Amino acid sequence: MNWGNARRWVETWAWGDVGAWVAVVLALAALVVSIRAQRDGRKSADAAVASVEEARLSRLASERSAKVAEQTLLDQRQEAAERRIAEAEANRPRPAFTITRSRNNEFYLRNSGTGPAAGVTVLDRGFPDIGERPENQTLAPDEAVDFRMLATAGSSIPSTLYVVWDGQEEGVPVAVPAG
Repeated sequence: MNWGNARRWVETWAWGDVGAWVAVVLALAALVVSIRAQRDGRKSADAAVASVEEARLSRLASERSAKVAEQTLLDQRQEAAERRIAEAEANRPRPAFTITRSRNNEFYLRNSGTGPAAGVTVLDRGFPDIGERPENQTLAPDEAVDFRMLATAGSSIPSTLYVVWDGQEEGVPVAVPAG
């Protein structure tokens, strides 16, 4: 190597330029650090935007889930109320009637149900021409009213009588025991 040229170069080089070169190197390093920081900042900003979007979607899903749960609860409450009403109606005391024969032509109309009945009337439908048809009677549970039916040549004792009472306007069939 030609040391003479190198020596000349070192002699001509001013030591004041060393600070400038150090500044250039430091500026380049700062530029690299700045570019990397900018990339990281963008990544963080993108992650924050994605996180905000995920939070919004999660909130919407939670709101939908809460609405479904609320509607389900309302449906369950309505079903429970309907079930209670149906059970109360099924357990409500109701009259029911049976006919028993005491002697040949004497019968008893008995309230064999669990509730009282007012306005109890045996309808004329099928009732023989000769007899005392119960009308507008009030019968408590297990209470009975007696009546007579006679069979004649023109009519026989029916096998079924029809009974109505207050709240039951359509005749309910009640079997008549055979004699």
